[in-house]
Amino acid sequence: MKNTKVTIAGVEFKNPVMTASGTFGSGMEYGEFVDLNKLGAVVTKGVASVPWPGNPTPRVTEVYGGMLNAIGLQNPGIDVFIERDLKFLQQFDTRVIVNVCGKTTEDYIDVVEKLGDTNVDMLEINVSCPNVKEGAIAFGQKADALYNITSEIKKHAKQPIIMKLSPNVTDITEMARAAESAGADALSLINTLTGMKIDIYRRNFALANKTGGMSGPAIKPVAVRMVYQVANAVKIPIIGMGGIANAEDALEFMMAGATGVAVGAMNFINPYATVETVEGIEKFMEQQKIENLSDIIGCVK
Repeated sequence: MKNTKVTIAGVEFKNPVMTASGTFGSGMEYGEFVDLNKLGAVVTKGVASVPWPGNPTPRVTEVYGGMLNAIGLQNPGIDVFIERDLKFLQQFDTRVIVNVCGKTTEDYIDVVEKLGDTNVDMLEINVSCPNVKEGAIAFGQKADALYNITSEIKKHAKQPIIMKLSPNVTDITEMARAAESAGADALSLINTLTGMKIDIYRRNFALANKTGGMSGPAIKPVAVRMVYQVANAVKIPIIGMGGIANAEDALEFMMAGATGVAVGAMNFINPYATVETVEGIEKFMEQQKIENLSDIIGCVK
């Protein structure tokens, strides 16, 4: 049996394949398609200190090679999440990573502290949220804001923290270094690219929010490039994501330097994508006579 285990910030995963936040709920919706026990981890949808209604509709639209979404992080709030979603996830033999969002640093800390007493394995901090005190610019778009929120959360978090980096910046390595120097235990990237679609017949925006986050196969080359750059700029582990559809895509990210990989938009097209990716990686290891999957991490220089 080939060894597919990977370790991120001291947490061991049976394999590197996870769900990307916001594309899998908390696993309940996918339970009839996917055996969650087969996944390295379930990364939950973003959760805030209080319920968020999200953006007005329409808030999802297809584009060439992917989709745009402007859901606006609709979620039931941390109390319902702990009572309902976490309880559901506890029955599976898989790691649980909770994605945390907020509009102020205090919002994030509130959620992080409430999760401190649960058996959640890691926290993924969504810094693509609009920072209300900075005129709604995302926490993750200014290095000093990213440094500040990372160091504050680190003071309160009982679990290792993964900072999820936005690709909508001039230099992704500057952001990665800021998060690392502030004490981040790991990084995940990339979040969605900002995009827009216009309905020429209605002469209006396809999304009520005007812009949305682009995900899907079309963004993969950008994501692989950014993971490679960041892997060569920091020492902390990376979870790579952005357009992963199958094992080949996942392996590309790992060879670029990612320790873990997350499947996102592909879950909407093929609900079996995560498990098929796990099986595909095992098959590749057999064919290529790779004993330990961790040996290929960052093998492309």
